[in-house]
Order: sequence, then structure tokens, then C-alpha cells
Amino acid sequence: MARRQILGLAGLVALIAALGVAQSALQAASQNQDAQAPRFEVDPMWPKPLPNHWILGSAIGVGVDSRDHVFIIHRGDSTLNQRTESGAAANPPMAECCRAAPPILEFDPEGNLVNSWGGPGEGYEWPQSNHGITLDGKDNVWIGGNGRTDSHILKFTHDGKFLMTIGEPKQAVNSASTTSFGRVAKIAFDDKANEAYIADGYGNKRVAVIDMTTGAIKRFWGAYGNAPKDTNMGPYDPDAPLAPQFRNPVHCAEPANDGLVYVCDRPNDRIQVFRTDGSFVKEQRIAPRTRGDGSVWDIAFSRDPQQRYLYLADGRNEKVYVLDRQSLNILTEFGDGGRQPGQFFAVHSIATDSRGNIYTTETYEGKRVQKFVFKGVGSVPRRQGVPWPRR
Repeated sequence: MARRQILGLAGLVALIAALGVAQSALQAASQNQDAQAPRFEVDPMWPKPLPNHWILGSAIGVGVDSRDHVFIIHRGDSTLNQRTESGAAANPPMAECCRAAPPILEFDPEGNLVNSWGGPGEGYEWPQSNHGITLDGKDNVWIGGNGRTDSHILKFTHDGKFLMTIGEPKQAVNSASTTSFGRVAKIAFDDKANEAYIADGYGNKRVAVIDMTTGAIKRFWGAYGNAPKDTNMGPYDPDAPLAPQFRNPVHCAEPANDGLVYVCDRPNDRIQVFRTDGSFVKEQRIAPRTRGDGSVWDIAFSRDPQQRYLYLADGRNEKVYVLDRQSLNILTEFGDGGRQPGQFFAVHSIATDSRGNIYTTETYEGKRVQKFVFKGVGSVPRRQGVPWPRR
């Protein structure tokens, strides 16, 4: 009798375990159910090889002009190892290859390099650590910088002629400043309003809005629309109450067509949404247990008139999320950690062209730009993995 009871208990335990496994499998399957969302495939042949034994350092910005030419900015020599990467730049040269490409590269839609420029020049101070590149409605090029002395923005023509310095270089961090910035991560534009939105940034803890013609700071705000404070809140804790201020870096501030502004509060693992006057609307946490570099690195919108989808680069978890822009629900994600096409090593910046294609750059040791070809809206799993071309 006792043996039968033991066998019965063992069978019950086995049944419970089997039910638990089945439930876990069902939950995993439900979490990976297909959704209707934009579909992408990596183009492993884009861009074409660079000339002159040029290579990229940490690539920390990507933008697209009115002709779908893709601009990237990278850090070159300061992030290349002469012994293993840029021997041709050593003095004396260590090898035939390689050397850093100029900081700003322009590619046509087919991936051909059509122009290159950037770096120190007459009349302006190049950032100690250039960061971010975007093009306004007139195809002017704007960059920031996140070096310790970078408290200004530079504006150039499409071909690299210097136009304007906005802010004063070498100013102290001050999120209440009306004349300078604090290590700007990225600039975005509302061309109709003639306003630029500054993710300000690595030193300051705010979004600043400036007049695109004069560079004057018109307004600024911190998290939840609060007055920004420069208090060090310590490291992010996913189990602590939500932070009342941005943490550094505030990594993007992207105005949409409908008057909403989407802000990357990167180390706090959240998107905060505001109206253009700085009034808070809502927020969404993304991968909220991500520590260190955080999960919310950069944002781009789909190119349909409604900008229905939001694309989010997550350089810590090495993926791109596709969100419904209105609800901020994640529909799908693609990518994985690695160095092959369609994988990422610190995917840092993201942009779209008029055809809906996505471009990304990778910082740290990633040092590259990738193109993901838009394949229309269709049924995709929640987790796609590497979006390799289908045969």
C-alpha cells in the first residue's frame, strides 16, 4: 500500500512538472506570436568598400538627406588601435593598411561613397568627441559633441562649409543655461516651426529647443516636464521608484508630425513623450531590467504620413524594436549580438530614408554602418533574430 502511495505521489509530481513545462511552452509561444509590422532584411553588401585603406572608428551618428543620401559620423583615430587597426597612420607607418576615414562620410542609396569631410578647420572648434549627425530640411548638417569640453553645436552646409557655432565651447555643465549646452548627444528638427530639438545630453539633463536661424535657446525641460536639475542620482536601479529626472545621457529628442516629442532617457530604460511646449504626456519602459548603458539609445519614425511605427535602437541588448508609435507597445524586434550582417555590437544610432529602409551605426568596437531593407508590412514573429535575406 505504501509503495502504491509513493508511486502515486511520484506520478502526481511528474504530471505537475509536465503541466508546468507545457504552460511555459505555451507562454513562450504566446509571447512570440506573429504581429502585423514592418518587415526588414539586412543588406550584407551595403555599403561598398571604402577607398584609400580607410576604416571606421566608433560610428556614433547617422542621418539621411532629401535625396536619400546617408551621412554617418565616426571618431576615427581616437577609437582605433594603431597596432591592430590603423598601422598606416603610425609614425613611421607600421603597415600599408589602414587609416581612419574622414569623420563625416556621405553614401548614395546604392552604398557608393560620394563625399567625405570634417574635422578641425578655420573659424570653428571641432568637438573633442563628435556625437550625432542630422540633416535639416535644407540639407544642412548639424553635429554635437559629448567630450568633456563640448558645450556647443556645429552647423555646416551639405558639402561641409562651416555655417555656425551654437553655444559657447568649454562651458561648465549647467542644465539651466540659456547660452550653452552640456555635451550634446543629438539634434532633431521641426522645420515648419524653424526649431531644433537638442538632446542635451551627456552633461546636462534636459531637452532644449532652439531657433534654427539664430541658435537662441527658446525653452527647455527635464523628465516629466520638470525643471532640470544636475543632481547625480547614482546608478539606475530597476526596482527603485521611477526617477524624477533624466539620467545621463539624454540621448535623443525626436519631434513627430503630430506635435509629440519622443525622448530617449537612455540609462533609465524609458521613452518619455511630451508636447512641443514640454508638457509631459506619457512614458514607456523598455527592457527595464537593463543596467549600465541602458536600453533606449535612439529613435526613428516610419516614413508613412502618420508615422505609425517607431524604431528603437537598443545598444545594450543588441536589437532594434519596432513599436506602435501611439501605444508604444513593442510589436517585434530584430537583431542579435555579433559581428555578422544583421547582428549588432552596440547599435547606437538609427535613421530611415524615404523608402522606409533603416540605417544603423555601431559604437565602441562595432565600428560600422548597416542597411536594413524595408519589405513591406506583414506578419512577423515577436522575436525575429537576425533578419537575414530570404532566398
